[in-house]
Amino acid sequence: MTEASDRVSRIQQEWRRERPDLDASPQGVIGRLHRLAAHLTHELGTVYERHGLTEGEFDVLAALRRAGAPFERAPSELAHHTMVTTGAMTKRIDRLEKAGLVARRRSETDGRGRVIALTPHGREVIDGAMTEHMDNERSLLDPLSAEQVAELESLLISWLSRFDDQRPSATDALA
Repeated sequence: MTEASDRVSRIQQEWRRERPDLDASPQGVIGRLHRLAAHLTHELGTVYERHGLTEGEFDVLAALRRAGAPFERAPSELAHHTMVTTGAMTKRIDRLEKAGLVARRRSETDGRGRVIALTPHGREVIDGAMTEHMDNERSLLDPLSAEQVAELESLLISWLSRFDDQRPSATDALA
């Protein structure tokens, strides 16, 4: 499919016909990013599913793994690192604990606090999932040259910084 005949271009052409007074050019970027995000979300989700995880569970395990030995964080830290509410975090932790991937224990520094830690099985699962996740992300970028990837990353950093400076993002935690 050529650039001039993709779905977004056809939508823009229809808007130019129906509303010539309206500048529909932002759809060229936003519409394509939205469509691309849907495709990427689907492709990334297949890896999580192969490892018996949801995207949210993957995020929790990845946040624990990134913490370094002993691979644990307080639930409030996990909520911050995955940008979800503490209520949503509790549900994720419950599911992961039931699956034997994390364990809860009392904090050694705060008798009322809890700590969530990766179990050995949880570490094995996230290490395998993360390896496949990185391979998958690399293959999703394969259609682009190294120069295009670097340019795209630079553009996204610049664009996202304008949002990140304003408020935290719900997607900060992804991998």
